Amino acid sequence: MLFESVLGFSWVVYLWESYLSKRQHSIYVNVQSVPKELTSVIDQSTFDKSRRYALDKSTYGFWNGLYSQIESTAILWLGGLPFLWAASGVVLGKLGYTSEHEILHSLVFTLLGSVFGLVTELPWSLYFTFVVEERHGFNKMTLGFFLKDLVKKTLVSQAISLPLTALIIYVVKVGGDYFFVYAWLLVLCISMVLLHIYPEFIAPLFDKYSPLPDGELKTKINELAQSLDFPLQKLYVVEGSKRSAHSNAYMYGFHKNKRIVLFDTLLEDYTPVGRTDQTNSDSTEVPESDREETNSGKGEDVNKKDKDCETKKIGCNTEEVVAVLGHELGHWKFSHMLKNIVIMQGSILFSFFVFGQLMNNTQIFAAFGFMDQQPILIRLYIVFSFIFSPINEIESFLMHILSRRFEFQADEFAVNLGKREKLKSALLKLFKDNLAFPVADWMYSARHYSHPPLLERLRAMDLYKPKQE
Repeated sequence: MLFESVLGFSWVVYLWESYLSKRQHSIYVNVQSVPKELTSVIDQSTFDKSRRYALDKSTYGFWNGLYSQIESTAILWLGGLPFLWAASGVVLGKLGYTSEHEILHSLVFTLLGSVFGLVTELPWSLYFTFVVEERHGFNKMTLGFFLKDLVKKTLVSQAISLPLTALIIYVVKVGGDYFFVYAWLLVLCISMVLLHIYPEFIAPLFDKYSPLPDGELKTKINELAQSLDFPLQKLYVVEGSKRSAHSNAYMYGFHKNKRIVLFDTLLEDYTPVGRTDQTNSDSTEVPESDREETNSGKGEDVNKKDKDCETKKIGCNTEEVVAVLGHELGHWKFSHMLKNIVIMQGSILFSFFVFGQLMNNTQIFAAFGFMDQQPILIRLYIVFSFIFSPINEIESFLMHILSRRFEFQADEFAVNLGKREKLKSALLKLFKDNLAFPVADWMYSARHYSHPPLLERLRAMDLYKPKQE
């Protein structure tokens, strides 16, 4: 009965998500004119492009979601988990070990599962990148770059997840009655370490980070940081344009060691191929990106530069970038990241505690086909992925509500800095560059959007009464 309940709940969630997606898809189909609030800033051509992009992503999401649901159902129904555990035991035996080596067995199981997921997801990733994103001008990757990137991501993720998996299994086995506290402390420590080392050592493996050159933009960012006592240590530009035309900006670091990262696609007149003939004071020079060598030599390089310039998005000017960073500094001022970390760690501690109450209930794991062997990793996977699924759905919904509140607070903070109009114009430019659709179904938005829709943010900003402007 437990197995059927878990499977039934997964289909209830899928059907609910499909209903929400259908509501949003109907918005894309039926809303064919620019909302009246945006007619003065968004032309019909841009709106039509964003609508087509949204429709393509929605259609892709439907088929990908259907496939994923059928695949996960088939895995559970046909005993895929016990089969994979047995297969990993066979591999372990060929390596000269027995099933008594539970941690090694679990790592082989994890590797095989990752390979299976990688293979089944690869066609979908290729289609989305080279058909959907390519069709709308966002993909900048070649197939070789994509595959090299995929290999690097896989190796890095396994280098992190496998040792963590082994350590958690070990802690559960030897931790006694209070193992859940030790397991949580382990996850907490590793999370804090990763928050520090990821942007410093891991992210540069995938993208090129360069210091923001001296100029008006850097001066104004430093002035803003100093006015708010923000301990800014370094300013970087990340060369995201070699993989995508989407824009972003973020900050990271602890206590007195904060860094800000700007995507090159965010900056107006920013040329990602390292041209030196820039005259705009807001522009910054990006070191030449790593490019795959071709047989056509320098001639193709020049053509690529011209093509990049032709497809360059609008980007934001100096004042608009500063306004966007005013929003990001609002997150810092209100300790949003710290609050998210506290909530996340509280959830993890609670989950480990509940797992401790369930881990010795053999009937739970027998329902999933593990009659004789019930290894720690399998118990963790079943409880966290399936038994907790109703809790996970509620938690996800509540976190989206909280995230949207944080975004409104950060917008209001930027307005209080006198950045209302510049932030609005920046959001509109980012909307155009990213072809984001400005209209959202309220139910779909409440469930899926961690950021409020564009129109909601613009309307809210008009209602804020700034302290200074």
